[in-house]
Amino acid sequence: MRNFHVTTVWGIPIRVNISLLVFLPVLAWLIGSGSQIELYAGLVGGLAGTTLDLARLQAGSTPWLVGTLAAVGLFVSVTLHELGHAWAAMRYDLEVESITLWILGGLASFKQMPREWNREFWIAVAGPITSILVGVVCYAGLLALPASATVTLFVVGWLAVTNVFLAVFNMLPAFPMDGGRVLRALLARSRPYASATRIAARIGTAFAVLFAVVGALSFSPLLLLLALFIYAAATGESRTVALSDLLDGLTVGDVARPAALTIEAEASVEDLVDRMFADRSTEFTVTQGGEVVGVVTVADFHALSQAERSSDTVADLMETDLPRLAADLSAFDALVELDTSRASAALVEGPDGVHVVSREDFSSAMEMRRLVGTGDPF
Repeated sequence: MRNFHVTTVWGIPIRVNISLLVFLPVLAWLIGSGSQIELYAGLVGGLAGTTLDLARLQAGSTPWLVGTLAAVGLFVSVTLHELGHAWAAMRYDLEVESITLWILGGLASFKQMPREWNREFWIAVAGPITSILVGVVCYAGLLALPASATVTLFVVGWLAVTNVFLAVFNMLPAFPMDGGRVLRALLARSRPYASATRIAARIGTAFAVLFAVVGALSFSPLLLLLALFIYAAATGESRTVALSDLLDGLTVGDVARPAALTIEAEASVEDLVDRMFADRSTEFTVTQGGEVVGVVTVADFHALSQAERSSDTVADLMETDLPRLAADLSAFDALVELDTSRASAALVEGPDGVHVVSREDFSSAMEMRRLVGTGDPF
């Protein structure tokens, strides 16, 4: 979904997802509804040592004002929470690409997550610590405000309570929430990083199922959405770490294969079919004037109509917009590049010429690594 750039803090772009823009009026209405104001007025009044005028809070358009201020304040608090993560990451010289606010809160995107358990621990806890500090500041403001400032008292008190709740909720060991990352960091002290990730991801999946059940029983769409997010993120990160471990220490040049099976771009489709049968291969590197210019597969051939098969050349159906990668690029980063560009293969430029790497090559390399263990079969 589309993101809108709002501002930049410490060189980090702060973006707002369109889902948040749609959800904010709904959140303002939920907070400003009579039952929510009644629920929190007594709590905030107790914290402030006074009694809030409930009739004043519920009069006319005041509930909308209360709801809007509280909703905006909540996402300012979420931004500060994510900036807490970002500040801790920057202390370790890690690059923070962006902070995105969306319907379920905020996401700080790092160029690379650290594998050192102590770094991940402090980056993870920095967010909840920031939320606690924001809650304390709001509580101090609550005590300093005059009793006559009913609306301001309510909003500041609500933010004090909500920030503490935000910190506590985020510390649940539901990977990849903050508590789940803390759990992985502590597990990684005494076991391999991939193993720690698998355990944390399983616990995160269990929480996702729990949230889904509670969300279904309480008719809470947000809890169901959170369950889906945790499940997808936990399983996705577990896979990513497993892939990274299997490709650790390899460059894309190690994985790529020489362009042994080649066909000229000017060759006819019939020539291509004959070569596929003769060489028992469904993929060929396409050359033109001795230079590698693309890749052609049996899938490209299947996409042609009968008329095109008799008139087209290999140049008409080959894939040419393939990523070009340096041979010394890490294999994992190359696989990410392949996924990002949605290409079936990439051209690898090395000192001994241009090679080709496909998803099948990465699969073969990982299977070899899995079979032989952590040694280097290349």
